[in-house]
Amino acid sequence: MGNMASGGLSVASLWTEVNRCGQNGDYTRALKALAKILQESRDDVTALHCKVVCLVQTGSFKEALNVMNTHSKVLGSAVVFEKAYCEYRLNRVESSLKTIESASEQTDKLKELYGQVLYRLERYDECKSVYTDLIRNSQDEYEEERKTNLAAVVAAMSQWENAPTEDLGLPESTYELCYNTACALIGQGKLTEALNKLQQAEELCRVSLSEDSDVTEEDIESELAVIHSQMAYIMQLQGRTDEALQLYNQVIKLKPSDVGLLAVTANNIITINKDQNVFDSKKKVKLTNTEGVEYKLARKQLQAIDLNKALLAMYTNQAEQCRKLSSGLQSQNPGQPQPVLIQAAQLCREKQHSRAIELLQQFSEQNPESAPVIKLTMAQLYLVQGTHVTKACDVLRSIKEFKHKSGMVSALVTMYSHEEDIDSAIDVFKQAIDHYQSQQPGSAAHLALVREAANFKLKYGRKKEAISDLEQLWKQNPKDVHTLAQLISAYSLVDTNKAKSLSKHLPSADTMSFKLDVDELENSHGATNVRKKAAKVRWLPMRERSYYRGRKKGKKKEQIGKGTQGATAGASAELRPAAPPTSPRPGSASGSSAAAGSSGVVPPRQQKPSASGATRKKAPQKKKKGGKGGW
Repeated sequence: MGNMASGGLSVASLWTEVNRCGQNGDYTRALKALAKILQESRDDVTALHCKVVCLVQTGSFKEALNVMNTHSKVLGSAVVFEKAYCEYRLNRVESSLKTIESASEQTDKLKELYGQVLYRLERYDECKSVYTDLIRNSQDEYEEERKTNLAAVVAAMSQWENAPTEDLGLPESTYELCYNTACALIGQGKLTEALNKLQQAEELCRVSLSEDSDVTEEDIESELAVIHSQMAYIMQLQGRTDEALQLYNQVIKLKPSDVGLLAVTANNIITINKDQNVFDSKKKVKLTNTEGVEYKLARKQLQAIDLNKALLAMYTNQAEQCRKLSSGLQSQNPGQPQPVLIQAAQLCREKQHSRAIELLQQFSEQNPESAPVIKLTMAQLYLVQGTHVTKACDVLRSIKEFKHKSGMVSALVTMYSHEEDIDSAIDVFKQAIDHYQSQQPGSAAHLALVREAANFKLKYGRKKEAISDLEQLWKQNPKDVHTLAQLISAYSLVDTNKAKSLSKHLPSADTMSFKLDVDELENSHGATNVRKKAAKVRWLPMRERSYYRGRKKGKKKEQIGKGTQGATAGASAELRPAAPPTSPRPGSASGSSAAAGSSGVVPPRQQKPSASGATRKKAPQKKKKGGKGGW
């Protein structure tokens, strides 16, 4: 007679029960039968292994790990996949990686899980190799899911690493694949193409779901939420903020069960609100704090959300909260300029401009690679104070990357002219011209600078200094009578013989048209002794008039700022949209497979590995009335 287990059933019949329950997916009942078997034989390897599998299938990951750790000597490497899978599902991703790497043999299902783990760790290059290898070497019904995951990796690399997208010949036969292609296109800045691809994904999604009679319109809308949020993100980037906001709010109203999608959508609404509608933003910011959101989004998305929380604290006058959040961000990302810019903006709101400048100065010395954006902000702060224009100029001239750009030259010349420091303005021209003379001689940018320098010198009566510029311009274009006339006028003050010899190059009176524009002649730089008629509508803003000496003390409005291409201190700390649903979407065994992004993008979509090891797609769960939708 066979062994009898407690309750009078033989072990053999208990095993029959376990097998039957396993086939029917009734894992809870199977666990009861296994408990009876293990009472009789505590270290039965097969029973322990079956118990672990049943616990995994019922989502009891901690309990499953506990069984594996307690019986590690008995089970050994037989449960390496289950152990790694439980660690992955419990978000112990680093532990899962170690478990996988310790395995004596890399089975296909371990490789599938390895790909997911690498994806979560944002090690995209290695992850891409794993999926490429799996697709090449396996032929089963999960090929489409693997290709979806590979497309998600390509999209993530495009979005978060600005990697050029290579064509891997992936199909676009499902809405997940189409969606991931759209995410990759967003990363490349091809917004119109990406929007078309999302519309295609929406159509494919509607068609595939409507084939199932059990799926309601509500289910379809819930499944489309991630696509719609991504569409809204593109509209936001295109400046179509009203349309974007409407679509984002539609997604929020659906109360999606995907916390990543919810967080990104809420964050992007906050970025549209900026410093307006802060009451709405304070409500939306709560949606970015949902439990588990940190496992759904890429690091850059989480950083963008945190930056926006700090900015919102600043806009709502929560100075201490703003300082706390921005300091935390700075310690996590020591070289990143944004947290320091937020701290500086907060100090400026408290009228502590000097402290803000000190903070920025210190940061730019420690992080030279971020110096340009920091120094531009410092210059702006000096200008805001109104009495430190020259200091602003010194800071701007120390930015090597922008030093000779036409916008910077224009800003510096405007500022020095305002301070009546004509020598420094001319020096700015000289350095920029020397740079172009050595790098791009004769280029349009070079000659434009020479022309501006000449006009500037003539305007301020520096004819002698304008001679070399005018000569260079005339040599480039000997038929330019206007430049020749300016050159003769300049030489007439310093070398009359040279002026006479140059005048021979002027066209004869017979060939010249006498349709003169008297106004233009009177206003030319050479016409210094002509009495001017009263100008008709030749109005100049006060700051540009020659006799303007700046505002009197006591009026604290900034004296410059117009024409210097500067932004206000607050503008350096702009709210950043979180990429809506543009991130790859890791799928879970529970079917939750959409993550949203927070640099504005929603994550690409991935299929998650199932407990049995293969990646698989789940249909959306059917919604109960009043319940939340799920993937």
